[in-house]
Amino acid sequence: MTQAPSLYLFLLIILLGPLGIDVYLPAIPAMAESMNTQVAGVQASVAMYLSAMGLGQLIAGPLADRYGRKPLGLSGIALYFVGALIASMASVVEVLWFSRVLQGLGACAISVCVISGVRDSYSLAKASRIYSYLNGVICVIPALAPMLGGMLLAWWGWQSGFILMYAYAVIMAFVVILKLPETLPENTIKQKKLFSLARYKPILVNPKFRFHTGMVMLFMAIIIGYISMVSVQLMVVMKQSTFAFSLWFGANALVNIITSFSAPKIIDRIGRKQAIQISSLMALFAGVGLLMVQNSVEPLALMIPVFISSTGVGFVFAVSNAGALAPFGERAGTASALLGFFQMTGAAVIVALINVLPFTAMANFALVMCLPIIWLAFHSFSDQALFKLEETS
Repeated sequence: MTQAPSLYLFLLIILLGPLGIDVYLPAIPAMAESMNTQVAGVQASVAMYLSAMGLGQLIAGPLADRYGRKPLGLSGIALYFVGALIASMASVVEVLWFSRVLQGLGACAISVCVISGVRDSYSLAKASRIYSYLNGVICVIPALAPMLGGMLLAWWGWQSGFILMYAYAVIMAFVVILKLPETLPENTIKQKKLFSLARYKPILVNPKFRFHTGMVMLFMAIIIGYISMVSVQLMVVMKQSTFAFSLWFGANALVNIITSFSAPKIIDRIGRKQAIQISSLMALFAGVGLLMVQNSVEPLALMIPVFISSTGVGFVFAVSNAGALAPFGERAGTASALLGFFQMTGAAVIVALINVLPFTAMANFALVMCLPIIWLAFHSFSDQALFKLEETS
């Protein structure tokens, strides 16, 4: 590797992932009508995208360490493009499902390319800042998507959202070809077997990886829990209009953006360990508060706890994404893939299990918010090296 890739390059590429979810959400009812199917069938395409993005990590990680970050990123963009193209032409929901699985696998490869590329290129301290900035940019899409998706739907129909996706994928393909250097370190371990337990075991047994991955997974569960219930809670239970829902949804995305871009400086001031402790306490406070007002029909009763927990999400993602990958410079692709697998698939499973409980949607969401403090209490903080800033990592 001759020089570290530009931060702005990583920011542009990572946008493909959230773009694949949020832009077409306003078009779901129109898509269901066009395909003569139930809305739930089209909504299932979101879960398929996320599932493919999570499960695909186990494939993408070893491929990144074997063949390099750049080839994986280009392959992911190609899959993403094909998936979006097929989706734009789908006339039945089954074709849409297939296209979304392809897009999810592509987004997964793109994510591993970016996350491992950052780990390859920067020290732990700087990588922590960049992961925070990446999260902030990712949150820009949910802030703008409801309005952008609505305008595209009104002007050019539901297919326009997918056309935007594959057009952006084409642009990013040229950007990666022309601007992204290969960041794969020369000392990367390349085992004979592409997929084996021996590849994952050194990562899974590392206490630093387990702790930080657990934090990322549990705070991601807060995000998924929020997304899975907020539209019904605001528009059905609380009788809010579609426009009001867009404003509330965008407001929370704005909180995430502000937190993500301010987190690095605050973390430098208070320390990484204290940032995780404070974030876990904030999530607990938000969860308890939500339990106390779970029967309220006022939007603020839901959204104030959401804003509080979202602030914690920004800090934990900044600290723990970098912390989980810090020990694995020689196998960063595999480590970032495992991190992504637990973040996406593990969080989705946790939310699904809690939603089975016989409580209200607000109560179940509140329980998800309380999980990080339990993990924090369970984990021993006696090992101070867990939060040691390893500038050369």
